Amino acid sequence: MPRKPLELGSWGKIRTYVDHVDKKGKADSYRSVAYFRDFDGTTRQVEANGKTKTAAENNLQNKLKERAQLARSGMLTSMTRISAAADVYFAKLESMVKDGKRSPGTLYTYQQQFKTNLLSRIGEVRLGEATTPLLDKVITAIKDEVGGVSAKTCKSVLSGILSLAVRHGAIRSNPVRELESIEAAPKKAPRALTAHEREAWFAMVSKDERAVRADIPDLSLFLLATGVRIAESLAVLWADVDLDSKEVAITSQINRVPGQGLVRRRTKSRAGNRVLSLPSWAIAMLERRFSVGIRLDSPVFPDALAGFRDPNNVRQDLRLARQPIGSQLRRELGQELRKARREAGMTQTEAARRLGWSKNRVSLVETARVRVDPSEAKRLLDLYRTPRTVRGSVLDLVARACEPSVADELAWVTSHVFRKTTATVLDEAGQTARQVADQLGQSRPSMTQDVYFGRKARNPEAAQALDKVMPGASEAETHGVNHGPEVSGS
Repeated sequence: MPRKPLELGSWGKIRTYVDHVDKKGKADSYRSVAYFRDFDGTTRQVEANGKTKTAAENNLQNKLKERAQLARSGMLTSMTRISAAADVYFAKLESMVKDGKRSPGTLYTYQQQFKTNLLSRIGEVRLGEATTPLLDKVITAIKDEVGGVSAKTCKSVLSGILSLAVRHGAIRSNPVRELESIEAAPKKAPRALTAHEREAWFAMVSKDERAVRADIPDLSLFLLATGVRIAESLAVLWADVDLDSKEVAITSQINRVPGQGLVRRRTKSRAGNRVLSLPSWAIAMLERRFSVGIRLDSPVFPDALAGFRDPNNVRQDLRLARQPIGSQLRRELGQELRKARREAGMTQTEAARRLGWSKNRVSLVETARVRVDPSEAKRLLDLYRTPRTVRGSVLDLVARACEPSVADELAWVTSHVFRKTTATVLDEAGQTARQVADQLGQSRPSMTQDVYFGRKARNPEAAQALDKVMPGASEAETHGVNHGPEVSGS
């Protein structure tokens, strides 16, 4: 017999868990959770934290009562806690996602940033207490402790919550508006693949069996031929491709939505919905793929089960592609380091943790997918307590294996680099900024110029135009005429 649903504005059993333990293994933070049925009929999980089990449960009880009262009145007040106001804000954002006005990624990012960086710092503050100095202190702390990107996102989340509070009459103005803008770190200049680098990239990935299995060569060709985003390329169905007219319709993108999995949804903007002409080499690649037999409702670049691929997984495949199996010397070095680790009785994960490396770094070293410098090799050998008799030969191998490879030169390549390359090629071919923006699916040509044109072009025509401003100046200089005041030394 199915369980009876919760009544509107009510909640179920409260469960409490240990959220964190100190160095001695003693619990110093608890998390209480319960399911609450909102007045839109949706049951959502609500949680609260506390230093003790009782404190966590009491905090959750207060939060649930306030949520029920708020839901019944439908209004925020100056006494409403920011955590409760955030629930209303995110519910509104969810409805905007359903209507296609916001992306699922935006909702997920905002929720994660609020939960991770804002809830503990300002969640219990009431709306009427949210002053500009207080918010400035919070955002500055996030910037210093977490980073500028998270601080900017948290500022946007707070602005959205407090704008909603203004509309509800809870506060008179949005204090976030008075905060200083957060200066982002200087971005690297846009970089596109040169003709030599393009040739090197395709030669490299075509020889890498793992990259071929991941469909990286063909996907790279398609990205270069169209300039589309990685999520857009993975959403293209065979029904969107017209091999006769040599065109492809870009109408959708693939996103991973928490709780829903991979979702095919419309492009980011109306400008993103476009039909692109394809170059002959891209048509040849698509015809080859088409000839093996396809279904019109299946993706052009499917996963192993003929379904959609996760953009995050494809980005990982691209990262591995630019770290291909190295030279024979690097392979030998990787084998020696693997042998030393195993003799030390360590796993790859344990070794990476003790060295403070990313968890897959040791794996990349042992499979010759990254170049190992002597200092890294010494740290590994010290950790493994490798005997001196073996240590010398390994370090000698390191010195010889440090020779740069093609993969090292292309280690900066990401999926977005193909988009920048397409924009730069079209720009150099004389296409206008508007035409390139239309190709990329962007509504603002100025953004296309700033972000995607990967070159600093010389402009000799500017000098020729300026020559006309002072037509007699160059002739006067040639004859030794000085048009400026004489300056003599003292």
